[in-house]
Amino acid sequence: MATVAYARYSSDNQRQESIEAQIRAIQEYCSRHGFSISKIYIDEAKSATTDDRPQFLQMIKDAEHGMFDTLIVHKLDRFARNRYDSAFYKRKLKLSGVKLISVTEQLDDSPESIILESVLEGMAEYYSKNLAREVMKGMRETAMQCKHTGGIPPLGYDVAEDKTYKLNEKEAIAVKKIFEDYISGKSYQQIINELHELGYRTKTDKLFKKNAIHSILKNEKYAGTYIFNKTKRVKNINGGQRNIIKDDEDIIRIENGMPAIITKEQFEKVQEKLKINYKYSQTFKTKEVYLLTGILVCGNCGSPMHGRKRKGGRNKSVYKTYICTQRKNEKKCDAKEVNKSYIENKVIEYLETEVFTDEKIETIARKAYEYQTKHTGESERIIKSLEKELGVIQKQIDNIISAIAAGMFHQSMKEKMDELENKKAGLEFAIEEEKRKSSLIIDMETIRQHLSIGKELRLKSLEEQKEIIQSYVESVIYDEDFMDISLKINF
Repeated sequence: MATVAYARYSSDNQRQESIEAQIRAIQEYCSRHGFSISKIYIDEAKSATTDDRPQFLQMIKDAEHGMFDTLIVHKLDRFARNRYDSAFYKRKLKLSGVKLISVTEQLDDSPESIILESVLEGMAEYYSKNLAREVMKGMRETAMQCKHTGGIPPLGYDVAEDKTYKLNEKEAIAVKKIFEDYISGKSYQQIINELHELGYRTKTDKLFKKNAIHSILKNEKYAGTYIFNKTKRVKNINGGQRNIIKDDEDIIRIENGMPAIITKEQFEKVQEKLKINYKYSQTFKTKEVYLLTGILVCGNCGSPMHGRKRKGGRNKSVYKTYICTQRKNEKKCDAKEVNKSYIENKVIEYLETEVFTDEKIETIARKAYEYQTKHTGESERIIKSLEKELGVIQKQIDNIISAIAAGMFHQSMKEKMDELENKKAGLEFAIEEEKRKSSLIIDMETIRQHLSIGKELRLKSLEEQKEIIQSYVESVIYDEDFMDISLKINF
């Protein structure tokens, strides 16, 4: 059968040579191990955290059609930097009979290697998030001036030329009506119906839905408080996304930083009413703790599996199971329910024997540390190469400056200068990124401590068990014929 390769770079600041270097390393690996590459899939300047990679998705389709049986990448983080995507697409490749090989991370099929792979993916995500934190610094400076930081402004506001918020008078009327109607006791559906009758639509020109009304009622900006960095988007196990609230110390709040549409008293009344309604709704919900909520996936259709408690049989016995949401809600899947205790015990047993033993913890910590120190040398070589290239660019810039100072000027010189300055900025960014990567070595003791949290898992409370399982298990794909557990390790 055929062997293919996949290469990508994820930032406009990275160079074309990044792709060439990956391909060169893959070709050298293939020549040493007797592989012959039939096709190379390449995605340029695309993010690894989304599916916006046409060549990658084409490669997955080709795998499903049996067009190759081996896929080679330079590094695991070239395949996918988001661990959910990684687990999901590796599963697809596995079902298609395709073996995934990383040139720089030679991992076998042993349990230690499977867990080590999770450690490496965790470190790649750590580096990526550290870089994102640097970008966030600039956005925070903009936020401190109560300016728009990007995206679509909230309903009721437009963005002025100086990037501050200004009222959209027509939309502001709708916002005020939503708050006043909710305080008066109207339901979400009643509010929506009246908005539609009056011809109001959302900021993206869509009909209002309950989620949109709820988001408006929770938005502090309408009471005049500028707020930034309150939520972050996280990916669900089914590929969708949701918002979660960040810690208070990460959130920027500036009183009277926005033109207010409602009073602070109105906003507080609404928040109190929302809390009361939430508590009331929760009294009718089950108190049962389902350890695998959000991570258990139907192996038949790929949909999430949710906890279910019901009575059945002649004696009206209580049955606790997990059921596929497609089967429960839309009758589109024929996968059977799975007993809650059975599947949860299987996952706990796997973690106890394959992750949380002293021997496994020590092996993983040692291999992860050795991997990091080995690749620190690779970063140093890259830095030297980039600095050499930067020196050449700087010399060309100096030559142009000297020529202009001597009285020689032409429009083409300015264009060349702009081009060189852009290259210089890109190289400086790449050098700083490599320096950060080489300095962010996670020591063995930190890895040991992370993994040791799960020792004696069965002796912990159900809430603690759920927290640990959710922290270390990315997904559990299950049907009657197989169970596939994908791990994650956060730093």
